[in-house]
Amino acid sequence: MFTAVATVVVAAAALAFAGPTSTASAAVSPTGVDVSWPQCGSRVPTGQAFAIVGVNGSLGNTTNPCLDEQLAWAASSVGGSTQPKTQLYVLFANPGLQASVWPKSNSYQGTTPTNRFGNCGTKGGKPQLTLACSFMYGYARGYDDVTIRGIDRPAAYRWWIDVEEGLSHQSATSQNRAALEGMIAGLKAGGVRTIGIYSTPSQWKTIAGSVGKDSILYGRSNWIALGRSTITKARQACSSMPLSGGKIAMVQIEAAYGSGTIDRDVSCT
Repeated sequence: MFTAVATVVVAAAALAFAGPTSTASAAVSPTGVDVSWPQCGSRVPTGQAFAIVGVNGSLGNTTNPCLDEQLAWAASSVGGSTQPKTQLYVLFANPGLQASVWPKSNSYQGTTPTNRFGNCGTKGGKPQLTLACSFMYGYARGYDDVTIRGIDRPAAYRWWIDVEEGLSHQSATSQNRAALEGMIAGLKAGGVRTIGIYSTPSQWKTIAGSVGKDSILYGRSNWIALGRSTITKARQACSSMPLSGGKIAMVQIEAAYGSGTIDRDVSCT
């Protein structure tokens, strides 16, 4: 993750399996691996301690075309860490009025969630960029991620919301916080019980800004990205400053794999 977000979703293809490299071997250190649609048809490690699979395709309103195959691969995780063997992540987005469908009410798919930002409505028949409507946009994305992407037993997994600048967001952090709160509400309405935040401190600050203790974003588990780094530095980052009162549960690095790289994840507990 944290690469340029493509606008074309690749066709589903069989995963190619290969053992982990010695640089980040699960046999040496119980690391995890995260994959999503960019890995469709690519070589992926085996023997990982745990795995995190992306539910979406290149955009937050699409489905990873290799989701079933990657979930089957994740189920083969060998354990050896305190992390759940299989976890999921979904993409945050808040395109505002540029969205193909922007909310016009506090109702979605027959549900009317509690919206602490008030009523989402229209003005002169036109949709409005309000906190209440951002909340409902996030709610719809989260609810869809649980109910229409083909995830069986959503409560069985820890879910993460991927928050990064390469995805659509508003310049007003209050709008993004509202959409994130809505997304959590939507995931919960679909049956998800455990939800954390994936980001970097700088990107989280840019997108979410200052999160108050009255927000359901406050105090959530963190999955922190370092970029290209080492397992040693990832372990050191476990004790760095968490996001918005949370606790760092995992740190992600880009590690050498074959002739390229693949995301490795270090458990912090």
